[in-house]
Amino acid sequence: MTARKRYWLMKSEPDAFSIDDLQRVGTEPWNGVRNYQARNFMRDGMKVDDGVLFYHSNAKVPGIAGTARVASAAYPDATQFDPASPYHDPKATREQPRWFLVDVAFERKLSRTIALDEIKQHADALGEAFPLVARGSRLSVFPVTAAQWKLLLSLE
Repeated sequence: MTARKRYWLMKSEPDAFSIDDLQRVGTEPWNGVRNYQARNFMRDGMKVDDGVLFYHSNAKVPGIAGTARVASAAYPDATQFDPASPYHDPKATREQPRWFLVDVAFERKLSRTIALDEIKQHADALGEAFPLVARGSRLSVFPVTAAQWKLLLSLE
């Protein structure tokens, strides 16, 4: 097995889709992302087998709940074309899609959630620009360095 080249953190609200949901289904399209920077990370940066930290946001205890891997190359998010979907984008067409996603596959649930408050205690080691601890950052998908990945998982 070759070493992973890239790592990512992907946020999901657990009442919408949790690490338990991913464990149950195995692989899931990461749909509904409607931020251009996050879309660009998925469309242009993610490669099959990249590592994913699965983060529960808007939870009683927000934090990293598990790991997953990127299971597909990016492809158009079908929800953008569906008028009944909350993620519908009337400006998107099948010929010129605006939104892309990747499939994400379950790897493991952590023995405990690594809480955001705990992660913030390591902000210096993670770097000021780390989006999870940076002021005003609300990105739902962003890159993580190999060193950040290792540090974050060591907190488990």
